[in-house]
Amino acid sequence: MTLANDQPLKPEEAKRQRRFEITTEAYQIYEADSMEPAQQRLQQFIIDWQLLEPKAVQVFQRDFDLTLTFYQFDRTLHRHIRTTNHLERLFREFRTKSDEIGAFPHETSCLTVFFLVIERDHAKHDRKSVAKNS
Repeated sequence: MTLANDQPLKPEEAKRQRRFEITTEAYQIYEADSMEPAQQRLQQFIIDWQLLEPKAVQVFQRDFDLTLTFYQFDRTLHRHIRTTNHLERLFREFRTKSDEIGAFPHETSCLTVFFLVIERDHAKHDRKSVAKNS
């Protein structure tokens, strides 16, 4: 890899550039309108990167079909369900609350806090949908 003036990149810059390129192409797979084009993009991704980054391609292909499950749902839901961000945020909020409490006296109190964290999250989303419809 070279700079615009044909000077070679430093190794760490070349590595960063390659990581950016492979990540960008991987993200584009999930921008496909349906499962079939996504699988076609995967095949192109493999062709483009197999020789340069065989380990990365192998890891990316592992259980790949499971990452396309969101295509089985209505298109309007795709951006919400194709990542685990929402779930990770719920668990982070629960951990924060449980750290504030310290130790739960019994399982029911733990489940109650978990339920309340989820209820609060649902209330946030309900407010957003009401605001959109107003």
